[in-house]
Amino acid sequence: MPRTEPSREELEKRRIVGINKENVTDVTSTDFPGHYPGEDHAWDIEKFRDGLQIEFHQNDPLLASFSLIGVDASIANAFRRIMIADIPTLAVETVFINNNTSVIQDEVLSHRLGLIPFKGGREGLDNFLKWWKKPTDDDAVPNYFDYNTVKLSLNVECTHNEDAAPGEKDPTKLYHHAHVYAKDIVYEPIGRQTQYFSGENAIAPTNPDILIAKLRPGQVIDLSMHMHKGVGSDHAKFSPVATASYRLMPTIDILRPILGADAEKFAKCFPRGVIGLEKVTKNDAAKKGSGYEGHEGELKAVVKDAMRDTVSRECLRHDEFKDKVRLGRKRDHFIYQIESTGQWDSDAIFLESIAHLKEKARRLEQQVVNMVR
Repeated sequence: MPRTEPSREELEKRRIVGINKENVTDVTSTDFPGHYPGEDHAWDIEKFRDGLQIEFHQNDPLLASFSLIGVDASIANAFRRIMIADIPTLAVETVFINNNTSVIQDEVLSHRLGLIPFKGGREGLDNFLKWWKKPTDDDAVPNYFDYNTVKLSLNVECTHNEDAAPGEKDPTKLYHHAHVYAKDIVYEPIGRQTQYFSGENAIAPTNPDILIAKLRPGQVIDLSMHMHKGVGSDHAKFSPVATASYRLMPTIDILRPILGADAEKFAKCFPRGVIGLEKVTKNDAAKKGSGYEGHEGELKAVVKDAMRDTVSRECLRHDEFKDKVRLGRKRDHFIYQIESTGQWDSDAIFLESIAHLKEKARRLEQQVVNMVR
């Protein structure tokens, strides 16, 4: 059978997942050999390189949004899972409580401390700090060193404020240390840690105003903590992201003109900014078969920014829009949103996930080679 090449329009049509009033169609990927007779869909690195695109929409230290275009859902989801579960961070692992007379139980207080995200010098976190191994009963010396353990302390006592105004009822003014915050945690460098974690690079909470506990006069929290490297697959506290998610790029095709009051109603069926209202121009009205003949100056609905759409399908509920609009999603256009907890920059988390996936592929390749041998 002779090889044929599908048209660009046909290829674009195959990329779309149909969003209908009561069902979703064309959800299965079809870009694999043998699905379309006479077409060669064998994977080609040059074709993949030409189709791959990454477009950033927002790139802040704590929040990044970008589009990854031209990959399969399995690859896109692999990046998401790696960002959540495989990228190492530093978090509180062990809490040594000397005195806790607050109303929060020891185990609950320890759990709250473990979930506080910390930041520090990038070189120290990446290159200096190594993995910590929990000591066993056979270990003669506990495995706590400057290259695998970070020490913190929290020592706060609530006392009366003698300078408080008569009749004052605000606890933060009546007492000293009525609220215990993350900024009250003190980093205690040991050994060579001073070379990597000092000044602006010191270990510190990413948000100093995280509330840990509330105290009243006479109550004390006195404890020390050990931090270690870990990954999110072991515990959520080690995950570098507050959220890492993606969604498919929405498509909105207006098949027939939507004019006047219908255009205004149509725009309200979508989030603000998705549909715009424009006046029918003289050139629009002059085009035969466009549907705008005789409507010059009237408002028409146009797609302004489909990326903002949440695909609620609200417009499909109204009979006046029947057969006038077609909704869909591009199966190979993934819009990521990465919210960092602060230890990693949001864009660096994605780059690190790429490095992790490459390393996983390299190890798998080596295992296959060993198996064949």
